[in-house]
Amino acid sequence: MPAITLSVVIPVYNEELGLAQLFSRLYPALDRLRISYEIIFINDGSSDRSAALLREQFQARPDVTRVILFKGNYGQHMAIMAGFEHCRGERIVTLDADLQNPPEEIGNLLIAMDEGHDYVGTIRKLRQDSLWRRVASRAMNKTRERITHIKMTDQGCMLRAYSRSIVQAINQTRDISTYIPALAYSFAHRPVEIEVAHEERFAGESKYSLYSLIKLNFDLMTGFSTAPLQIFSFIGIAISILSLVFVAFLAIRRLIVGPEAEGLFTLFGIAFFLIGITLFGIGLLGEYVGRIYEQVRLRPRFMIEAVLEKQEAIEGNPE
Repeated sequence: MPAITLSVVIPVYNEELGLAQLFSRLYPALDRLRISYEIIFINDGSSDRSAALLREQFQARPDVTRVILFKGNYGQHMAIMAGFEHCRGERIVTLDADLQNPPEEIGNLLIAMDEGHDYVGTIRKLRQDSLWRRVASRAMNKTRERITHIKMTDQGCMLRAYSRSIVQAINQTRDISTYIPALAYSFAHRPVEIEVAHEERFAGESKYSLYSLIKLNFDLMTGFSTAPLQIFSFIGIAISILSLVFVAFLAIRRLIVGPEAEGLFTLFGIAFFLIGITLFGIGLLGEYVGRIYEQVRLRPRFMIEAVLEKQEAIEGNPE
């Protein structure tokens, strides 16, 4: 089999309206690079006609197109993991199907890799997202960086390039819930970030709600650091000391002033605050225990229904 220089991995979930435009821009952009490439589409259990359109595209360009069909919806990162396990290129680029990251930018990522970088992250310039998404993303980026010490200026940009060695290292991890760019950053020897263009979504709507973004960052922080547990331990110690001081104050005041009914609701407020802190800590501890529970079951992370790819003829046994 001839060597493949570039693999482009694209997860697809209900992108029927934009796939034709993606095809019309992606293939010419890669053809202009004049390198051997393959495109791996992963249909993540789409409920629209995305799977049918991917089949048609495979029939139109079977020489460079491969399609992985999931049996259900397992999420964007699991789709990328499936693409990583099936890709054959020396360099791997991930790309969203919504055209917010222009396919024409792929060449710039390869130029950065030519300079010796094994992982290329990207920063969206003139970001075309709503204000609340930009603010929420910026706040979560700062929180995540402080806790995990993983520096990603724009963690929400899917357009990234990975060397073969990093993808192989990622494939060897068996985490049930993981965040691929963070793994790549931790494995990379010479990571770099470059600016890329950003466009409005061509069609459809974002699959990431505010809840999804919060959950993603919570998974990221608990998956790459025990700092949340340590922070909560320090908070518990500080509250315990303050509570002890407050109880001592009430005891001394009772001896000097005498018993009183006033301040009862203040005590209720303090009690509710302490209960809230306790419940938060139990939930945080449960998050870590839940990750262990998911891991020890050793269930498959995703199930593949079919893989559409051109079958290479075997020497001495032609098809």
